[in-house]
Amino acid sequence: MKKTILESYYKFAESNTTGKREVLAGFVSYFTIVYIIVVNSMILSEAGIPLNGAIFATILISAVGCIFIGLYANVPIILVPGMGINAMFAYTMVQGMGLSWQSALAAVFVSGLIFVAIAFSRFLNVINTSIPHSLKEAISIGLGLFLLFLGLEKGGLITAGSSTLLQVGDFGSMEVIATILTMILAFVLFIRNVPGNFLLTIIAGTAIAWFCGTIKLADIAFSVPEVSEYKEVFFALTFVEINRLEFWIAVFSMTMVLVFENIGLVHGYVNSVGKPERYKKAFQATGVSILLSGIFGSSPPVATVESAAGIASGGRTGFTSVVTGILFLFSFLFVPVIKVIPNSSIAPILIIIGILMLSNIKHLDFGDFSESIPAIMIIVMIPYTLSIPDGMAAGFILYPILKIAAGKANQVSKPMYFIALLFLAYFVIGVIS
Repeated sequence: MKKTILESYYKFAESNTTGKREVLAGFVSYFTIVYIIVVNSMILSEAGIPLNGAIFATILISAVGCIFIGLYANVPIILVPGMGINAMFAYTMVQGMGLSWQSALAAVFVSGLIFVAIAFSRFLNVINTSIPHSLKEAISIGLGLFLLFLGLEKGGLITAGSSTLLQVGDFGSMEVIATILTMILAFVLFIRNVPGNFLLTIIAGTAIAWFCGTIKLADIAFSVPEVSEYKEVFFALTFVEINRLEFWIAVFSMTMVLVFENIGLVHGYVNSVGKPERYKKAFQATGVSILLSGIFGSSPPVATVESAAGIASGGRTGFTSVVTGILFLFSFLFVPVIKVIPNSSIAPILIIIGILMLSNIKHLDFGDFSESIPAIMIIVMIPYTLSIPDGMAAGFILYPILKIAAGKANQVSKPMYFIALLFLAYFVIGVIS
């Protein structure tokens, strides 16, 4: 039987998948991450970027990033503006350091240049081989715990406590009831391995929320954001503040976070689909997307944790990412519909993905405390600080210290010492700024 162009390029059979399964995984990835359009745009608007322009920028960088990594690296990784990174852009670089949002975009562009230089040079392999396996695994596990926490919080199952850090949510509210019903359905569909279980969960969960009265479909008004506002954002970056110390502090901090966060995320995903040889190309595609984000007018994209949803749904090739990217382009027509998808539909998926990522804890060596303690600190600090870079810094700084204390300094590579010092500088710069 003659193969189609898609089958020849993506080699579905070799990846133990089908075109239909990849399309379904692309839809799941899209509906799991589509909230980023609204959330990222609102955060960027806090930096002064016009809201409609921010919507255009978010959609465009997400579409281009997903399509590019799908075509170039052929892996099912979703590239969209990263949560946490967007907050750093708006609240630290602009509001905290006093940069204009145009200068902050220029800082993003410079960070992208540095990222690309690392990705296309031998330094990527040096950095990658220098980071211990336990720390790489810990980043994935910590992100899983973060997603689990985020899912519980989004669904209202846990809230901030009055006398404790956390407490059980209001199980009498219709929002929480909708989450519980959707979560039970999600668990059943997942355990029974029903095809497209995540997508079915989102659709059914939205219907449950409507039945519970937490959303009103009648309020949907089809409209497309004004293109004119995007003209103020596209290629708006400026280097007029390049002589300010704050500009270079912003570049350093963002580059540190982007490089090490994506090393952990990309490494985890390419290994989860059994394609470690695609790591370098996936990292390079991420770098190019970061570079473009400064031009498009958005905070930088990352290999988002929600990529795990598409992978868990059977996505094994880059066609999953291409489908997601194409759906992002159609988002211009359906922004009002996207806004209706409730947290109660998304929360159960985040919980399941978090549980799946937590299973990697079995790969840690708990017999060697100089390995397990730094890893556990990363796992705990990422969700409890709500900051991926802060959690990573805790483990990366502790690792060489504990190795020296255990008389195993020879197990720490020279680049790892340098990386630990960089993370220590990241903390110091954060305090100063």
